[in-house]
Amino acid sequence: MNLQNVSLEKIAATIEQYPPENLPEIAFAGRSNVGKSSFINGILNRKKLAHTSSKPGKTRTVNFYNVDDTLRLVDLPGYGYAIASKKEKEKWQEIIETYLYERKNLYEVFLIVDSRHAPTKDDRQMYDWILDMGFTGFVIATKTDKLSKNKLNQNLKIIEKDLRVDNPHLIFEFSTMNNNGRSRLLQQIDRIVKYGEGFEDE
Repeated sequence: MNLQNVSLEKIAATIEQYPPENLPEIAFAGRSNVGKSSFINGILNRKKLAHTSSKPGKTRTVNFYNVDDTLRLVDLPGYGYAIASKKEKEKWQEIIETYLYERKNLYEVFLIVDSRHAPTKDDRQMYDWILDMGFTGFVIATKTDKLSKNKLNQNLKIIEKDLRVDNPHLIFEFSTMNNNGRSRLLQQIDRIVKYGEGFEDE
């Protein structure tokens, strides 16, 4: 995977604004405060490609990141922002549902969670939804640098149990601070795009 040529290709609020379905796409879902923009910057080795905000719930669009015209990484709107109005939450849900149901070139969906905390009700609902739609059930546990190794292992087991993850190898550790897990995750994304494989049981 060539990460020398990456760009924010499209910001879309409606399906009519999506780019053509000419490249494989891998989408990332997560709570509004989980740090999806920081994750995008980290996995693509960029500092400011994806805009980060100190206020959660700001992303209300589907953001398409083009990777060397070979695939797109797709940042979905965050969910579960408690302060948002019911109308706002319904709008975000509609945007997410439209993309997941209508995008024919969507290869896989990863759920991003914060490794420091147990999954929320919204996380569990989103994960069940991902599985129900036939995707593998990959989970990315971010901010792993904030925990000791023992505490991280404990929390990963909680995440596995609470989400009812079938196989612990479906969970990927990740940190934007020390690049923990980046290589393994890039290999997995490359494997999905090239071969359509879910994962290798290590």
